[in-house]
Amino acid sequence: MSSPLADRLRPTTLDEMVGQEHLLGPGKALRNIIESGDIPNLIFYGPSGIGKTTLASIIAKQTNKRLYKLNATNASVNDIKDIIADVDTLMTPNGILLYLDEIQYFNKKQQQSLLEFLESGKITMIASTTENPYFYVYNAVISRCSVFEFKSVTPAEIEKAVLRAFSILSEENGIEYDIEDGLTLAIATSAGGDVRKAINTVELIGLAALDGKVTKELVTDITGHSAMRYDRAGDDHYDILSAYQKSMRGSDPDAALHYLARLLEAGDLISAVRRLLVCACEDVGLAYPQIIPIVKSACDIALQVGLPEAQIPLADAVILVATSPKSNSGVCAIEAAMADIQSGNFGAIPRTLQNKHFDGEDQTVKGQFYEYPHNYPNHWLKQQYLPDAIKDTKYYEYGDNKIEQATKAYWDNIKK
Repeated sequence: MSSPLADRLRPTTLDEMVGQEHLLGPGKALRNIIESGDIPNLIFYGPSGIGKTTLASIIAKQTNKRLYKLNATNASVNDIKDIIADVDTLMTPNGILLYLDEIQYFNKKQQQSLLEFLESGKITMIASTTENPYFYVYNAVISRCSVFEFKSVTPAEIEKAVLRAFSILSEENGIEYDIEDGLTLAIATSAGGDVRKAINTVELIGLAALDGKVTKELVTDITGHSAMRYDRAGDDHYDILSAYQKSMRGSDPDAALHYLARLLEAGDLISAVRRLLVCACEDVGLAYPQIIPIVKSACDIALQVGLPEAQIPLADAVILVATSPKSNSGVCAIEAAMADIQSGNFGAIPRTLQNKHFDGEDQTVKGQFYEYPHNYPNHWLKQQYLPDAIKDTKYYEYGDNKIEQATKAYWDNIKK
């Protein structure tokens, strides 16, 4: 049985690599390091299918080091020790390059077991991870490695690999493929930045297009939904949520709808609803306080009807939040109050506000002296509510929007 097409097309030189021009283009840092032949310990960080493993293989070839591959999902410390046993033997005359895939799955003890070998120089390690290494890899390992971030490959770059894949299949199968205009780019786009995914799609098309005709209907049947990257526990999840809320906060309804669509396409209705509710309170807030029950109602409808119909009330609510006036005065106020509490800057609740209706014998001044505001004009009188230690503290500052300024004018008139 032949190997997968993606393996048969795997680049063997830096110039054959697709994408990562910011790292491997002429004069770029990582390319210069590789061409120097003096390879430090490296961590490659980025989504799957974009060339991390391929580049490790190219580095091993160019430096004449023996390549060992381990996957942290099933490797152990003993596996590493077995590799170390080959150091300075006839099997590894030019040294060892250890490629450790998905290093984030190693626990602290397993990662610490690498330190001795990294420091001694007995092995050169290239670790890869699909998650942010600064969150998942321990500092002691990070400090001994150089981190390079790989990025999703653009459709235009992936299309080059797609064309090459069709060319190889044509030679192997003896078929001249008749591809409708625009379909190679469509295949590249549907891969979601994953070169391997695109090549696998081409391989399936080659099996299905026995007459050599590659039509839009055939490509649609095979690609189905786009290969949008989404892991509910990973960076992609939080990146989309961050972009979703920041787009609403930035009053860009088109971008907000785009990220809402990503969440819904991934079936993550709960996250879309939760972040929308937060944004209505945090970013619109008192500039349009009526929005909070409106958005809550839209979210309740979405949860009740479920997908796909949930997209309708959520789209309405997202557009409303994005196009509403903004104020974070409520957020700033509660954050300031929380900071005081957390730093111990508070005191005893004033006697006038305590839930007591009698005085003990130790109370020198008898009586609670609370005044009921509704007994006074405009339902207000000057009275101390904060503890003595912070009685003059101001947490809330009126926002500069129409509603809060109208409220300010109302109270300024009464309190003067």
